[in-house]
Amino acid sequence: MTLYAQASKSNISCNIEDVLQVKKAFLSLSADKVGKMLKVKNNSEGNRKPKINMITRGPLRKEIIIPMAKTNAGLIINSAHIHISNVNKCLKNSKSDIIADFIHVTNNEIIITMNKLANMLNLSTIEKYLKNIENVNSDLIEGLCLSKSKLYIKSIRLSYKTNQGVITPNYIKSIFKELHLFKNVVLASKPHVIKVSPKSNMAVVWVNIWDSQSSSSAKNIINHQFNIEQFVMTVYSTNMNPGIPQCKNCWKWEYSTLNCHSHISRCAKCYKAHMTEHHKEKVWCCMENKKANQMATKDSEPSPHIFKCMNCKGDHQVDSSSCPYWCNCFSRD
Repeated sequence: MTLYAQASKSNISCNIEDVLQVKKAFLSLSADKVGKMLKVKNNSEGNRKPKINMITRGPLRKEIIIPMAKTNAGLIINSAHIHISNVNKCLKNSKSDIIADFIHVTNNEIIITMNKLANMLNLSTIEKYLKNIENVNSDLIEGLCLSKSKLYIKSIRLSYKTNQGVITPNYIKSIFKELHLFKNVVLASKPHVIKVSPKSNMAVVWVNIWDSQSSSSAKNIINHQFNIEQFVMTVYSTNMNPGIPQCKNCWKWEYSTLNCHSHISRCAKCYKAHMTEHHKEKVWCCMENKKANQMATKDSEPSPHIFKCMNCKGDHQVDSSSCPYWCNCFSRD
């Protein structure tokens, strides 16, 4: 029995119960062979892919996500009832029994809700119709994809400045497109490149990706390494929103909209007491003024005045990604 106890101690990851079970099944095995069997068993378990817990549940699988420019999304959503009808006609002509129910917009995406799960032929038919809509820029419509859950990952050990200059989200995105590791990975938003600290030259890349509820894509990239120039980066799973939130009511940092105590909603463009979407209706330089022979600014036209950020006092909207505050929102330091 002492020999089998030593076999258990030789492999820290196994316990005495495992040793006794193996010995009971194979009475003629020596202590050394029992230890070797347990070692093989533990090694095989250690090589399993990591179990990833999804941070959020995604939208319905019956939804089709179509990333596109805001101008395209506006043209489509303004005549949504017509486009839904035309999409269903195209699907019927392709001998498909799937039906599109309705369209809605979120951020820079059009989402079409279907009556059941779409296949690749359905996606191709819908994409072909959308790109042929009059006045829609087909180059600004990205590939259609089925809805999935959102997962949050990060990559470390990257220099903030490389041979190409300061690392930008577009540069990281272009690198991902070239790497086989990210071949089947769909980004949910642009990557965020954040310095480790103000005095450090190292950076962390935060990436949101679309994935299935079983995290099939994430399991293929978590704990793997890849190159960006001469740097070797490692992919890790991380938490949702690891940084500082920005209130969408008063546009200040350090708390979310739900925790805002202000009773007045502020405009992200001019910081006046009105909603951002009502900016052109409330600001004098965008309104119609017959005495000054001034025409009202159309919704499709940019505002004629310079915006002012109340946080950094820069010439941009308070929610602009060019704001120094926004650039460091993922770092609590």
